[in-house]
Amino acid sequence: MSAEATAATEATEATGDDALPEEDAVSDEAVPGEPAPGEKPPGTLKARLAHWRSWRSRHPAAARALSWTTTALAAGLVFGALVLPNTLGALQYNRFTRLPAEAIVGAVVVLALPRRPRVVVAALSGTLLGALTVLNLLDIGFYEYLGRGFNLVLDWGLLDDAQAYVEDSMGSATAIGATVGAVALVALLLVVMALATVRLSNLLVRDTRTATRATLIAGTVWITCSSLGLQVNGMPIASDRAGYALKIQARRVQDTLRDEAAFAKEAKTDTFGNTPAGELLPDLRGKDVIFTFIESYGRSALEDPEIAPGVDQTLDASSEALEKAGYRAKSGWMTSATYGGSSWLGHSTTMSGLWIDNQQRYRTVMSSDHLSLTKAFGKTGAWDTVGVMPGVQKGWPEQEYYGLDKVYNAFQLGYKGPKFSWSTMPDQYTLEAFQRLVHGKKRDKPLMSEIILTSSHQPWAPIPKLVDWDELGDGSVFGPIQKAGVDPSELLTNSTRSKEEYGKSIQYSVTSLTQWLERYGTDDTVLVFLGDHQPIARVSGAGASRDVPVSIVAKDPKVLDKIAAWNWTDGLKPAKDAPVWKMSSFRDRFLTAYGSTPRPSKD
Repeated sequence: MSAEATAATEATEATGDDALPEEDAVSDEAVPGEPAPGEKPPGTLKARLAHWRSWRSRHPAAARALSWTTTALAAGLVFGALVLPNTLGALQYNRFTRLPAEAIVGAVVVLALPRRPRVVVAALSGTLLGALTVLNLLDIGFYEYLGRGFNLVLDWGLLDDAQAYVEDSMGSATAIGATVGAVALVALLLVVMALATVRLSNLLVRDTRTATRATLIAGTVWITCSSLGLQVNGMPIASDRAGYALKIQARRVQDTLRDEAAFAKEAKTDTFGNTPAGELLPDLRGKDVIFTFIESYGRSALEDPEIAPGVDQTLDASSEALEKAGYRAKSGWMTSATYGGSSWLGHSTTMSGLWIDNQQRYRTVMSSDHLSLTKAFGKTGAWDTVGVMPGVQKGWPEQEYYGLDKVYNAFQLGYKGPKFSWSTMPDQYTLEAFQRLVHGKKRDKPLMSEIILTSSHQPWAPIPKLVDWDELGDGSVFGPIQKAGVDPSELLTNSTRSKEEYGKSIQYSVTSLTQWLERYGTDDTVLVFLGDHQPIARVSGAGASRDVPVSIVAKDPKVLDKIAAWNWTDGLKPAKDAPVWKMSSFRDRFLTAYGSTPRPSKD
């Protein structure tokens, strides 16, 4: 081989790239130099490659620097992906001072393979590592917002909900841009990770003897550190993070598939499934019963030192006002089946008496005959049943499962004012519309209602303000209030501001509801209200419980006497040591307390 050819080969290997096939090789003499001023660079791919190689031969120092920089970036990218944790709190520097076993195993495999299989295996491994990185990032997001990891089987549909949430909160342009950007970044990550692993594999085989020796040393160090439990900054040096992450994802898939079959059988068994209509809720006959869910009304609202003072003051003032109006209240805690979002899981768990903590369970229950608490009222024939759902903006087939005679969605409440971020209308208006369209009308039967309030939905900006009830009209009065409110973007990364505005939103929702009861409640009104879940971790804090407050308010003392054995706290604010139940236990406890006779149905 000529000296010129040898130099060209060495320059090629210095970049970690394989040489071009012989028929594509271009001699130095045939390669043009730098294009003259005003002259276009070579147009064909072969000419461009030749031009690039000519540049490397003319600027060897710059070529070497670029090559080593690219290699370093590839190594950093792969290393970071191998040790990347799946929670935001774990993103600490000590997680990146570890020796990943997967890198050592990968080096062994690469060194043992011939060229073509090596490139294929390296590219596939890089793509898999890129996909694992995406899953880790999804885990980080899901833990922050929903308090759990991403489920490969069930959670793809929630990404559509996230896109709709961004559109409602930030506008369609932002939502489209975010979606396109996310898809592009995922695709780019997969491609770049594959290229990075191929480049590193090429680097290893340039000097197999040195690479084999280094791999053997690294493997010995890993085994030694693992055996002795050696640590740096509190973390084990020996890491198998990527393998463990794959194991976690596989276990989630396996558990989900098993759970689907087991839960389908569980849903067919119902303690009150065969209870005759005459034996359901006899002790509430003649009462107007209202079940109200307050969005994101969690235990943190009452106990977090940055949030609680304002909320506690509101609850105390509301309790006092209700007592003056003749009402009494008792309150406790329930542990929600969801956290940070997916409110429908909390609603369905409360009403079905089943633990519904994922979308598959939700679909199973919604298509079942399992008796919902709301349907129990309708089954008696003694109540009219209605739902007020300002957050529903499309078809809602769940109406059949809940046994609601009529459902008012976001477009059927007569609201003409502005949206408040995700919330389609202020809670005060929702309650006034309920009064105008349903509760205030004469009826032959008492009314059972389910109302979902939305003003305390994240991002908690802008927040409505209370106006005179007589001035609500069609909601246009809220226009200036919405325009003067906080922009959601101001809260996205600011935990302190988020807490402040979240607390204000809870105060607004609770005050709207209790003022409605003072204004429109009767001697026969029974109000049950509770939170559906805790707010996201940025507000509730890392490791927060899933507990939510629940209260029952009534004028008739017999209504509260029926739940005296529950040992709930008097008033709207449950004591810290008040009983805590799983949300799924509420249906059966409520039915039993008000005289229902268990008649189980079995699979």
